[in-house]
Amino acid sequence: MADHYEVLGVSRDASTDEIKKAYRRLARQLHPDVNPGDEAAEKFKLVTHAYDVLSDDDSRRRYDMGGGDGAAGNFGGFGGFGDIFETFFGAAQGAGRGGRPRSRRERGQDALVRVTLDLGDVVFGAHRDIEVDTAVLCETCQGSCCQEGTSPVTCDICGGSGHVQRQVRSLLGNVVTSQPCGTCEGYGTTIPFPCGTCGGQGRVRSRRTVSLDIPAGVETGLRLQLPGSGEVGKAGGPNGDLYVEVSVNAHQAFSREGDDLLATLEVSMSDAILGTETSIQGLDGEVDLEIRPGVQSGDVLTIKGRGITPLRGSQRGDLRVGVQVVTPTKLDSAQRALIEDFAKKAKAPGPQLAQFQQGLFSKLRDRFRGH
Repeated sequence: MADHYEVLGVSRDASTDEIKKAYRRLARQLHPDVNPGDEAAEKFKLVTHAYDVLSDDDSRRRYDMGGGDGAAGNFGGFGGFGDIFETFFGAAQGAGRGGRPRSRRERGQDALVRVTLDLGDVVFGAHRDIEVDTAVLCETCQGSCCQEGTSPVTCDICGGSGHVQRQVRSLLGNVVTSQPCGTCEGYGTTIPFPCGTCGGQGRVRSRRTVSLDIPAGVETGLRLQLPGSGEVGKAGGPNGDLYVEVSVNAHQAFSREGDDLLATLEVSMSDAILGTETSIQGLDGEVDLEIRPGVQSGDVLTIKGRGITPLRGSQRGDLRVGVQVVTPTKLDSAQRALIEDFAKKAKAPGPQLAQFQQGLFSKLRDRFRGH
């Protein structure tokens, strides 16, 4: 039996690319359509069989270890039962049933980018211009993959079908098998003069700007889908999709619960007793607050419609401000005298046990949530 390496004219340590190049060169010379004759046909069969064995890593390894043609069992040219089924049910990879070649145009991959927002951006939404590193259409060849003035040519080995047939002997007799053409890789055409800009891919890597309108109400972890804004496919194939993952920075004064905004307002003891009016700086302008006399720590002031616009809807949530009465810790003599005089006149009862209640922080949290 002829040595497969000698048949292809390559060394035993030849790379996969070297084996493929050698096969293509010999196949062009010996193909029956190019070089008719029994001798050329036999050589073509030897070359094709040698390529089949050496182009597959597993079969080549078995062949190098002395395992004959590298087959996994004695099935007369088949790699096993799986290959037999592929033969009879037309499962040749790379070429469609009926001998149709593969298309060079492929859909591009999806892309994922991340954008960081402030909590204020979430109230009404925001606009961002995002820089994306992706594949774009080659401006030189416009996706044709060819140099200017040239075009793909029909493969002279498979005749444009994208696959080649060969006859092998098996336990079931002579069987004709079909597999992707090694010369054109199943495309049915070759590109003798590939575009120098994209290397015959029809696309190049580049940075481009994507304008994005981020709707109100988004939250950390949400992904926005921009159909057709991903990378362009090979040979000018359709674009994939672009996904934008949102991350919202924490705010020093406000937090979010659903569509509501939560905040804590420190109130002096005197303002808590007498009541007062004040204003705070909200995320979208000033907010006026009226603190009633006798307000207690844990009370919640609700300002309707000053929260976040929901992701799907137009009715804004509320701003909920929890009151925390601040008790002074340092008093001068005059202040202390006033407080003592107030305590005598108020005749308030001393500290005493009362019915058990939740702690201040739990109480405040539950009131925020409407419990």
